[in-house]
Amino acid sequence: MVFIFRSLCAAKQIKRPRSYLRSKFIDSVRLHVKGGTGGTGLPKYGGLGGQGGCVYCCGNENASLQNILSLYRGKTVSAGHGEDSRKTKIVGNPGADLKLEVPLGVTVYREDGKELGTIDKEDETIILARGGPGGNKENNFLGHFGQIHHVRLDLKLIADIGLVGFPNAGKSSLLKAISRAKPRIASYPFTTIKPNKGIILFDDHRQISIADLPGLIEGAHVNIGLGHKFLKHVERTKLLLFIADVQGFQLSPKHPLRSCLETVLLLNKELELYNPDLLEKPAILAVNKMDLEGTQETYNKLVDSYEKIDEIIHDMPEEIRPNKIISFTDIISISALKDKESIQKLKTTLRRRLDEYAEENNPHIIEPKQLLKKSRVVLREKGPKVT
Repeated sequence: MVFIFRSLCAAKQIKRPRSYLRSKFIDSVRLHVKGGTGGTGLPKYGGLGGQGGCVYCCGNENASLQNILSLYRGKTVSAGHGEDSRKTKIVGNPGADLKLEVPLGVTVYREDGKELGTIDKEDETIILARGGPGGNKENNFLGHFGQIHHVRLDLKLIADIGLVGFPNAGKSSLLKAISRAKPRIASYPFTTIKPNKGIILFDDHRQISIADLPGLIEGAHVNIGLGHKFLKHVERTKLLLFIADVQGFQLSPKHPLRSCLETVLLLNKELELYNPDLLEKPAILAVNKMDLEGTQETYNKLVDSYEKIDEIIHDMPEEIRPNKIISFTDIISISALKDKESIQKLKTTLRRRLDEYAEENNPHIIEPKQLLKKSRVVLREKGPKVT
């Protein structure tokens, strides 16, 4: 009896996984949505039934798909039914709408693959299922059923900069050094198991968002490794920041040791195989861990090799050779842990390139300095003349 009691107690005391392993980053949710049914009309008096309520989603920066999944897992998301017309109330009240608050960056797809829309701004809305019309003369005073759909809410993080790199390249260390984010950091690979987002703050209150994704490995485009399911988040960034370990990367003793140049080409190829359009984005290469001894020579060889990459690419193994080589606007040496000056230089470079990107894609936007200069010219022209 004592043995059985101790066994039961031991079973209850089994340690649960650590919290960071239990928590999952939810970036895709499937829902069954149903619009409300319209109310019945009253033929004798020409009464109108109430319109059925609609199910729609609304953008909220603080919302998460995790909350929606916990509330509606295995359930039908239904709006309210329209009120029937009656003798004392000729026009029935419409059914209550159901609002789902979703994070910014959500794209809604229907079961047939049709895209219903994307939410990029606060309070922006998309109707998932419309309510049925209430009973009236045209439909013989019979209320109709609302729309019924299976929809998928697909989240892609919206950030100015996306960090791309192999495991243990120092992406999380850089995110911590460059922003106020507090990602999990360790000396072994795959410590980042979900995307982290940080904000880079400047002295003039300018803010730039940066997203750290789990490390990619060879074959990420065909669902190998941890980073494969998060490749889609790179699509919503304006600029790609490649992070490469100056000493290269080796996944395990069974895998070959890749040099710094080979890891960059492999990252290039993985993005190309996933979505070739990603290679059109502006990109910067940051070579990390430059505080280690003898790394300056390796870095210089990397820069020289990339300057003549069109000549040496044909000598590379086919498995790491991309068809199109990404063009880096800058190649910068950094030490995310020990060199604050290199981090400040990187921050300045990132800001400058983002400003150039904004000018190219939004030429009508006037910079504050230009606006101030123009206003001074106008005042000088319209001001009183001094004789």
